[in-house]
Amino acid sequence: MSKDLMTITAYSDNEYSSQTGDSCTVQINPASYSHEHSIEYNKFQPVGSPGTSVWYKGTPPEKVSFDIFFDATGAISSSSLSSLLSTNTPVADQIDSFKSTCFTYNGSIHEPNYLLLSWGTLVFKCKLVSMNISYTLFQSDGTPLRAKLSVAFESAISADDIAAEADNQSPDLTHYIEVKEGDTLPLLCYKIYGDSSYYTEVASYNKLLNFRNLVPGTKLYLPPLK
Repeated sequence: MSKDLMTITAYSDNEYSSQTGDSCTVQINPASYSHEHSIEYNKFQPVGSPGTSVWYKGTPPEKVSFDIFFDATGAISSSSLSSLLSTNTPVADQIDSFKSTCFTYNGSIHEPNYLLLSWGTLVFKCKLVSMNISYTLFQSDGTPLRAKLSVAFESAISADDIAAEADNQSPDLTHYIEVKEGDTLPLLCYKIYGDSSYYTEVASYNKLLNFRNLVPGTKLYLPPLK
């Protein structure tokens, strides 16, 4: 499985401490994604007034949306695929794997799974809020060979995480960690600092020439932030 492919890992809690064992790696990375931020205001305009007064109401959860493709034609190089989503797996089974991770009701928590979406510098704690499946290629008997999933995720974090983001305070301790299989520098920065964008500073601090390919067993220092 390539570390460059988008991965989605399922959790049973919004602290993201207990993995359910479900995960999904896309066949083909999205060509693009949309990351929506918004602010809500209460608005009031007195009768006859030339303008409108606004008061801050709140900040809705962020949203991330994109398209992903599942393919069973054999056209995609098998060396770039995960075992769960190999080119020999029927499209229906590939979609079922995605739905099992992201969409299906989890009876142990009485709701769908919490999800950690990780791709490059994007690390997003979320839940799936919509999924639209378009089948685009078929065998002669009607069996789908290719499908496009248009998916949208909404931020889902704990009250403690919300408070930490509001305070905008960085950790003041140096963290010494050992890289594990599947780790990326943005993901590690998100876990320690709550913000994946610090990966460039951490790479510089550790004199990493290629932060994209972390070798398992490598020791890294994540310093206090100024």
